[in-house]
Amino acid sequence: MAAAKKTAPAKRTTAKKTAPAKKTAAAESATAKQPTAKQAPSAKKGTAAAQAAVKKARPPKKVVVAPKKATAAVRQASPAQTVAPRPPRDESRTALVRRARRINRELAEVYPYAHPELDFESPFQLLIATVLSAQTTDLRVNQTTPGLFAKYPTPEDLAAANPEEVEEILRPTGFFRAKTKSVMGLSRALVEQFGGEVPGRLEDLVKLPGVGRKTAFVVLGNAFGHPGITVDTHFQRLVRRWEWTEETDPDKIEAAVGALFPKSDWTMLSHHVIFHGRRICHARKPACGACPIAPLCPAYGEGETDPEKARKLLKYEKGGFPGQRLKPPQAYLDAGGKPAPPLGAG
Repeated sequence: MAAAKKTAPAKRTTAKKTAPAKKTAAAESATAKQPTAKQAPSAKKGTAAAQAAVKKARPPKKVVVAPKKATAAVRQASPAQTVAPRPPRDESRTALVRRARRINRELAEVYPYAHPELDFESPFQLLIATVLSAQTTDLRVNQTTPGLFAKYPTPEDLAAANPEEVEEILRPTGFFRAKTKSVMGLSRALVEQFGGEVPGRLEDLVKLPGVGRKTAFVVLGNAFGHPGITVDTHFQRLVRRWEWTEETDPDKIEAAVGALFPKSDWTMLSHHVIFHGRRICHARKPACGACPIAPLCPAYGEGETDPEKARKLLKYEKGGFPGQRLKPPQAYLDAGGKPAPPLGAG
């Protein structure tokens, strides 16, 4: 009996000691898990802070992207600078011909009403107007020639005119003394050498005083229907921007560009390029962001690329303003073009 009583307390003591041991293990397990759970959020916060610091330290560069049709590489530029033209591309002759002809096709869609922007009703009027267009705008010539042709309608009349009276009429075009000498000498040559008629051959036209290949091709292409390339300042600028040629001499440019197109395309090609140069691809600040052939242009980014700002640079009918002719073709008027005002109007 006594032995049994002594054994019972021993069991109770063992049970009491064992219970706290279980609680301690559970507590340690919970404690071990808690630091792990708290460390994860702090790690995430540290990563986010680091990423934010990187973003602040490295501001994103502004990317200049051509319109939707763009196939050329995207170029980057700092906000305060314009994008310089790319160096000449490594382009095969076949690729160059295809790109050049595609540009002409797209320009034909943009300017279906392209035409010579000098008013004329005869080869003689076109010849005189083209000579007068040197160092001035076609608009100024168109505003001046109505008075000239009203008083001197034929080569015979102009050849026999009083130089001082002709100078006074031509004064608005600038360089009026030199131009008076040119048109009067030209008229005399027509009377003496060609019976008062404008010849329809290149070799005859370039013999006339003040008539070069550019003037001759304007007359041949638009008064006689003979194909020719008119290499004026706009044409020279654009074909070099498009990397059709690196030539700078007008005759060499004519030969290089002419070799890219069938002869039947030459006259309208000239109109398309010149129209584009006057309206969108300006000399000082081309409207790249409003240019329909931007994806095909190696010089994209040389001008304003923002579409809204570029649209404000558009000229003539593209900018909602009158064109250069007082009497433009009907197709131009049908397309929304506006005739220019006469000299002294408005």
